[in-house]
Amino acid sequence: MTRVLVCDDETQILRALRVILRDAGFEVITAQTAQEALDAAALQAPDAAILDLILPDGNGIEVCRSIREWSQIPILVLSAVGEEEEKVRALDAGADDYVTKPFGPGELVARLNAALRRAGRAEEPSISVDGLEIDLAGHRVVREGEEVHLTPKEFDLLRVLARNRGRLMTHRALLGEVWGHAYEEDTHTLRVHIANLRRKVEADPQAPRYIRTDPGVGYRFAS
Repeated sequence: MTRVLVCDDETQILRALRVILRDAGFEVITAQTAQEALDAAALQAPDAAILDLILPDGNGIEVCRSIREWSQIPILVLSAVGEEEEKVRALDAGADDYVTKPFGPGELVARLNAALRRAGRAEEPSISVDGLEIDLAGHRVVREGEEVHLTPKEFDLLRVLARNRGRLMTHRALLGEVWGHAYEEDTHTLRVHIANLRRKVEADPQAPRYIRTDPGVGYRFAS
């Protein structure tokens, strides 16, 4: 059974999370402080973690960063509406995704399952999503049977997004992986390349089905 560590200092939310996840077939480990979460992660080896951003003795970002020093388990963060900057910090610290409070049980379980699938995904020579074929080794893209010609940077950007499909990638993460850490603040360059990619791979760039925007945070490739 897949074991999930859940950390939230609000007893009512913690209880609800335990019920939701147990009903979905997960074994649940609970914690209410950052230290309890780190101890549980080290001693009970969870397969995934769900962390609240605000904790009485720290925050979920610090816990995420600490876990990332020795583990690559999927990590989801819970955040309140309006904590956009904190969401970005959590994702940059290594979180795989976030869920905004109040959340629906179905969305939470779906995001957790998606993160677990990504964690178990082996390196793929090619990716196929809804009519779009991406040959990662051959640097070739085909949409609805027709080859799409991308610049090297456009292909690199699409490759990073596709390899992390379903996962929210922050502006900083994408810029760092494609252009290098010196460009992590150059969001204009990223927006231009995303717009160019959408014109080439989307049937309707104004209603994209492959490259989705999370306003103010980053982009997510359709899973």
